[in-house]
Amino acid sequence: MNIDIVSMGELLIDFVALESGVTVGDASGFQKAPGGAPANVAVAVERLGHQAAFLGQVGDDPFGHFLAEVMEAEGVDISGLRYTDKARTMLAFVSLAGGGERSFSFYRNPSADMLMTADDVALDVIESAKIFHFGSITMISEPSKSATLNAAQHARDNGLIVSYDPNLRLNLWESEESARVGMLAGLEYATIVKMSEEELEFTVSGDIEKVWRDGMKLIVITRGGNGSLAYTRDAQFTHPGFSVEPQDTTGAGDGFVAGMLVGLLENPDDYLNKLEPLLCFANAVGALTTTNRGAIPALPTRAQVDSFATC
Repeated sequence: MNIDIVSMGELLIDFVALESGVTVGDASGFQKAPGGAPANVAVAVERLGHQAAFLGQVGDDPFGHFLAEVMEAEGVDISGLRYTDKARTMLAFVSLAGGGERSFSFYRNPSADMLMTADDVALDVIESAKIFHFGSITMISEPSKSATLNAAQHARDNGLIVSYDPNLRLNLWESEESARVGMLAGLEYATIVKMSEEELEFTVSGDIEKVWRDGMKLIVITRGGNGSLAYTRDAQFTHPGFSVEPQDTTGAGDGFVAGMLVGLLENPDDYLNKLEPLLCFANAVGALTTTNRGAIPALPTRAQVDSFATC
């Protein structure tokens, strides 16, 4: 098994409203699109030319098997994907405001990903990889919280770069405080953290110094259409981003993460010295993802990114 990046978390169906500027309840119909932040990262890594694996759990139902087929068709290793008959695959209904900004309504009470246990995690897949990536959604409740954090610790113990994206989906948590505490918990395991400006403000009131943890080497802050910032222990880098006509911002941050992680893979020994081109590439992937609807369907190929931007 030769895996570059293993991504762990939720794999779901996004039902994206057919028209913009309406609520989920007022939409005339929806387009089915595979998604889930860590799954988006895995597919994006594949499209950018590297081998990815995905760890997670879906329902033993038509949607779950559809998602498995999508991931496999993209070339993602799904030997660590589990099925359960105790819950259904997670669904999310997505409405789009002006500029492609989104709001979500989730159906997960519980969903299959929430029931994944530590015993379900394919540790051998983690051990075969170079980078482990995870998010905060599967850390909302047990047993998936322990499964996720045990996997992150195993990755760290085995010398992998650990990447963390604390996705803010406030309506999934019991309270703002539980969301803040839960999102911050993942920082303890991370070598690299990607946060949006909104997530930085929500978790630490915008104070980047409060994000740093032992073993952490890089913090990247995304700023939507305004590009991104990267912080090392002693330097700061910025990229202004790219101007595009956004159709749907779903998956843009995940595309950015994939671009960032591919940059790390391709510069394993000195990525901290190449953060300007790395940010450029990641921003290009994220920008292109916004130009089509859905997450996985919109993720660009390496050829598309290379023709869009010279980094």
